[in-house]
Amino acid sequence: MIRRTIYFSSAVTRRLISPTSKFSFFLLSSSSRSSKHETHEPISSNPNVKSPFGSPTRVQKLIASQSDPLLAKEIFDYASKQPNFRHSQSSYLILILKLGRSKYFSLIDDVLATHRSNGFPVTGELFTYLIKVYAEAKLPEKVLSTFHKMLEFNFTPQTKHLNRILEALVGHRGYLQKAFELFKSSRVHGVMANTRTYNVLMQAFVLNDDLSIAYQLFGKMLERDVVPDIESYRILIQGFCRKGQVNGAMELLDDMLNKGFVPDRLSYTTLLNSLCRKTQLREAYKVLCRMKLKGCNPDLVHYNTIILGFVREGHGMDARKVLDDMVVNGCSPDLVSYRTLIGGLCDQGMFDEGKKYLQEMISKGLSPHFSVTNRLVKGFCSFGKVEEACDVAELVLKNGETLHLDTWEMIIPIICKEDESEKIKRFLEDAMKVEISGDTRIVDAGIGLGTYLSTKLQMKRKNARDRERRHL
Repeated sequence: MIRRTIYFSSAVTRRLISPTSKFSFFLLSSSSRSSKHETHEPISSNPNVKSPFGSPTRVQKLIASQSDPLLAKEIFDYASKQPNFRHSQSSYLILILKLGRSKYFSLIDDVLATHRSNGFPVTGELFTYLIKVYAEAKLPEKVLSTFHKMLEFNFTPQTKHLNRILEALVGHRGYLQKAFELFKSSRVHGVMANTRTYNVLMQAFVLNDDLSIAYQLFGKMLERDVVPDIESYRILIQGFCRKGQVNGAMELLDDMLNKGFVPDRLSYTTLLNSLCRKTQLREAYKVLCRMKLKGCNPDLVHYNTIILGFVREGHGMDARKVLDDMVVNGCSPDLVSYRTLIGGLCDQGMFDEGKKYLQEMISKGLSPHFSVTNRLVKGFCSFGKVEEACDVAELVLKNGETLHLDTWEMIIPIICKEDESEKIKRFLEDAMKVEISGDTRIVDAGIGLGTYLSTKLQMKRKNARDRERRHL
């Protein structure tokens, strides 16, 4: 038999083009242009030779380059009809993703039917794409049906598929029970749950206020020799704390430590918050001290949680000790730390201690909130400690900060005489005339008043010292 070899040329391309199909011309002309740079391969009657339509890789790239999913589908269908042509697995995956993101879900079913009829081996990646598409579209029923579709294709779902399906289901109201039923039936189909599987469900039940089921799942993990991880314990610790069962959370923490786990920062934060709300402050402080010994250094959030807990219960000196521990352990207090502590000390009448920490925070470049200054000035004035109140006001003014109106009202009568009221009034009127824009600081607007009062304050203190020396 004499075989006649035909080369893939523009003439052949013209004979293959359907006059009624624009996209086919684009497809084949693209193939033709690309072939100019490749070695020509002959087409014969041998069914094993490549299709003149182009290589599957070339068609795959063409499908991937289409912004219109319907055109991509049309190219896919046209290529499928060509003799000796077989799509690559990647073409199916790309097309499914394009159709899914444009919500052409019925067309996805057509692609799957084609995939199956062409005898392609089913891979886990195909179903991973399907789950991803339906999850992104927020279609929990479609996500759930993907598990059963795997079984229809005689494909045993993998653990990662089960986990992704469960993650998608529990995120929708009313689908938690369906997710749980799927979990229970998955073993029948040969799908073995792992730690992530249990964590997804435990988290969902904790958020659904079903702590008992979450705890039962934890027990089932241990029974089936599935090793829990740090996240497993954290989920349950959060669940017990949400229920106010802080003793149960403490038992879980001890269990973690006994098994060699290092609890993460979030676990400790949750537990410390719960202990402080339950006013178990000594226990909270013990946990804080134990953190560093167990390989987890306390951070700013942990220290501030304990400081606030002690302040709320009126233990200002204990709060002060915690702040001092912060510095020793290399954790720098922030504005919240100082503001909480100074407020707590003022509540207990410990204004001298509060003033000391005000000086400390300013020396570290932190700007005190006006409420901190006001509480200290008000506290000193209420005990007749005018000099100390003026010290606080002067310290803040020198740092370039402003005082609250209430603070001015307490300070002005102390450092000014009766006959100076008109001068003070003028300074206030001048401050009110300043045009306030987005970048104007109030302290700049009232700079005249601040400078005047600061000068008066210094003179008053100098006169007091002179009088003391004369008495000596």
